[in-house]
Amino acid sequence: MFGCKCFYWNKMDQLLPCEPETFSLPAPLPQWPQGQGFASGKINLGELEVVKISRFEFIWSSNLLRDKKKGVTFYEPVGIPDGFYSLGHYCQSNDQPLRGYVLVAREKPFKSEAAHFSACVSSPALREPLDCSLVWSSNGRSEESLEGCGFFWLPQPPEGYKSMGYLVTNTPKKPKLDKVRCVRADLTDRCENYQVVHNGHMRFSEFPFQVWSTRPSHRGMLGRGVSVGTFSCGSFWTPGQELSIACLKNSDPTLHAMPNCDQIHALINHYGPTVFFHPDEIYLPSSVSWFFKNGALLFKKGDLEGECIDVNGSNLPSGGRNDGEFWIDLPSGDRKNNVKLGNLGSAKLYVHVKPALGGTFTDIAMWIFCPFNGPATLKIGIMDIALSKIGQHVGDWEHFTLRLCNFTGELWSIYFSQHSGGVWVNAYDLEYVQGNTAIVYSSKSGHASYPHPGAYIQGSSKLGIGIRNDAVSSNFYVDSSTHYELVAAEYLGDGVIAEPGWLQFMREWGPTIVYDSRTELDKFINILPVMLRYSVENIFYKLPVELYGEEGPTGPKEKNNWVGDERG
Repeated sequence: MFGCKCFYWNKMDQLLPCEPETFSLPAPLPQWPQGQGFASGKINLGELEVVKISRFEFIWSSNLLRDKKKGVTFYEPVGIPDGFYSLGHYCQSNDQPLRGYVLVAREKPFKSEAAHFSACVSSPALREPLDCSLVWSSNGRSEESLEGCGFFWLPQPPEGYKSMGYLVTNTPKKPKLDKVRCVRADLTDRCENYQVVHNGHMRFSEFPFQVWSTRPSHRGMLGRGVSVGTFSCGSFWTPGQELSIACLKNSDPTLHAMPNCDQIHALINHYGPTVFFHPDEIYLPSSVSWFFKNGALLFKKGDLEGECIDVNGSNLPSGGRNDGEFWIDLPSGDRKNNVKLGNLGSAKLYVHVKPALGGTFTDIAMWIFCPFNGPATLKIGIMDIALSKIGQHVGDWEHFTLRLCNFTGELWSIYFSQHSGGVWVNAYDLEYVQGNTAIVYSSKSGHASYPHPGAYIQGSSKLGIGIRNDAVSSNFYVDSSTHYELVAAEYLGDGVIAEPGWLQFMREWGPTIVYDSRTELDKFINILPVMLRYSVENIFYKLPVELYGEEGPTGPKEKNNWVGDERG
């Protein structure tokens, strides 16, 4: 179950939190090249036009008794432009800078222009709620005291409409609804709970209070769900349960707020991170063309001899699926060891640009290629044990993804891919090397991406048992703001970006290596105290299969996050 904690409430003058810090990127944004709707401040969703509001007025806060920074604060958007309406309130944890947003909406001024985006235009896109219902209060509906309490209301939509968010008040009086709107159901999409913002019991409440951030259920390059920025809350929720609120849907097929080609290059030049490799890294990246030029071979099932690969990969089989019929391998002889080491001077980032959150954000996925992934280091307590085979494989593709706000062109967050998973890190938690250029640390041998230097444990950090990922800066680095190649941006249209031939290779970039990883692990596990062995075995056999390095990885376009959202 959830680890519930107790909260206090008090008089409002005692309850008011310190004014939260706000966050701005280290450097001002440049003037982006001219385009259609990117960074214009408004986004057309078909029948609706939306604006991002990031100015808020405090409503109510709940805090842990001993640490106010562990609480959560609820806000009302302010500075809403004339003609636009609120869709719900905003909240965030007190331990981070105030940098969130909610969307406000209005019907497009020229409805005839938008009519073809929807088959149902007889009803207005927005309507005022019929009423609102109290779903939770911090006093547990007690009459003992109402002063300083928080009250959470769900707008009740007319038939055929959906609520987009909850409203919060600090009195039991229902909120005014004249500035709030519900959205016609066909202009909405399903949303889901994402991250827990708050979880605990209030002093006078008999039920727990849980608050989540939300996100569209249908995400990725083809998803049309648009995050409103509102929160979900309640006393009980189970995964998969449909929420009482929805998100917006982008019904405009043109995705007019996405950056054009000139704007893409300007964004990469401005934000492209510097990727630092470990000072003891042996297996550095290279360009794909260097890898091919220096002897990489294409093998076909049943053939003993490999075929040289054209520098552009034009003779690689394209399309299809990863059926095991073809794979790439290193050259033989002395050239093999040379190619394994990579060539930092030729290395570049291969860029895929795609819509995110219904085209209200842009994802710039940056892929880096290493000819070889080195063996892992096993950590058991204070012992570090270099493994001879586990973790190594030919052809290592890794990536990180910049998420940019299409309302302003501002960097919002970066996704750091780490083996079979990864993590989104907000812009205020990043390190910057210069201006708005963030730092990505690539781990030794495994090339996983991290936002900060450190020794990261893949396994159990609590027990100090797992595969060690060391990340730190050095003189080995690649500046992605200048060393990159734009390889795909499907939303721009067919043929606008010439995709390289090697990108269509859907098979493995390394051979299947057969070795007994269990035997290598058992050699170390068997010398451990009996009480520790079981825990260690459990941890290691839960690690991703790819860590054992028995199969070469597939290329970027075969990964599920090429079209889908990141795993985090």
